[in-house]
Amino acid sequence: MNQDPFDWIDEEARRRERAGLVRALRPRPADATLLDLAGNDYLGLTRHPAITGAAAAAARRWGAGSTGSRLVTGSTALHAELEGELAAFCGFEAGLVLSSGYAANLAAVTALTAAGSLIVSDASNHASIVDGCRLSRAETAIVPHADAAAVRKTLGAHPGRRSLAVTDSVFSVDGDAAPLAAVADACRAHGAALLVDDAHGLGVLGDGGRGAPHAAGIAGSAGVVATVTLSKSLGSQGGAVLGPARVIDHLVNTARTFIFDTGLAPAAAGAALAGLRLLGAEPERARRVRVVAVRLHRGLTARGLTAVRPDAAVISVRAPSADAAVGWAADCRAAGLGVGCFRPPSVPDGVSRLRLTARADLTDEQIDWAVTTIARTAPAG
Repeated sequence: MNQDPFDWIDEEARRRERAGLVRALRPRPADATLLDLAGNDYLGLTRHPAITGAAAAAARRWGAGSTGSRLVTGSTALHAELEGELAAFCGFEAGLVLSSGYAANLAAVTALTAAGSLIVSDASNHASIVDGCRLSRAETAIVPHADAAAVRKTLGAHPGRRSLAVTDSVFSVDGDAAPLAAVADACRAHGAALLVDDAHGLGVLGDGGRGAPHAAGIAGSAGVVATVTLSKSLGSQGGAVLGPARVIDHLVNTARTFIFDTGLAPAAAGAALAGLRLLGAEPERARRVRVVAVRLHRGLTARGLTAVRPDAAVISVRAPSADAAVGWAADCRAAGLGVGCFRPPSVPDGVSRLRLTARADLTDEQIDWAVTTIARTAPAG
């Protein structure tokens, strides 16, 4: 009798259920009534008429899909405009647009390293960086979170070796910022390159939202490369790598998630370009999202909750247990408030929490109501 080759999946499902770790999709309606503090629409641009209009116009002109990889038929004038304007806005020489921020990180990490090289990676880096390290065939040294001295020490232990330090600019779980200037100094001292994932910094940090590398004074430096996402502050979809022109040319020729992937859809490229131009015209949006984050944090801590001070738009609120976090998020949803719920194994420190995201388009009244709702539904302990 032949055994079903996927019987093992049933046992895995039972194991997840016993551990309370079952994930499920929850499709949202187009006319959702929840106040959203769970998504990453930091500047409130996803439904902005300038952005949706640009997406529609691009689809009508260029088609619904890009039709192929960027090196075959998938590059349009929109892609080139977006790459040039995004790089210039963030302070880099050149840019390369990919289908997602995840693909951008895989491209950058794997193309800038090889077997025999060294990667120095922050312990709290995003999963896309972790996966890039695994695919790179390089030796990966994990250093303590946000510890520039540990980066310096690790690089110093491998003199003359081709090395890449990689870090989130703003960490996606707690919302704290990396010490980018100090990490960049460590890299310069040891001839290492630095890759910064600025997914949560673009549109929020730096002059007019130009990002964390710009704020740290390292954007455009010869040894610095950044990745960004177009799906957060810019209200669209996709990702990009920014850096020296020779680095971008190298990625075009070697990065597998660029070469063998279908290009970003024209609608997404057009929407991201419109979002970037709107941010340039309305830089106060970046300041406003930081104000909202601080107001949320102050309100929550004033009510006795343990919340990590936000360095950008993400606010982490600790929960006493995984089950308590799940129940807390459900109670918030029932009250009309959408919040994120992070729990093991998705969190590197094993601490469950609600993850809130500030938005530039929230009113003070909405912020105060959200704080009241979170505090009212908070679990004991």
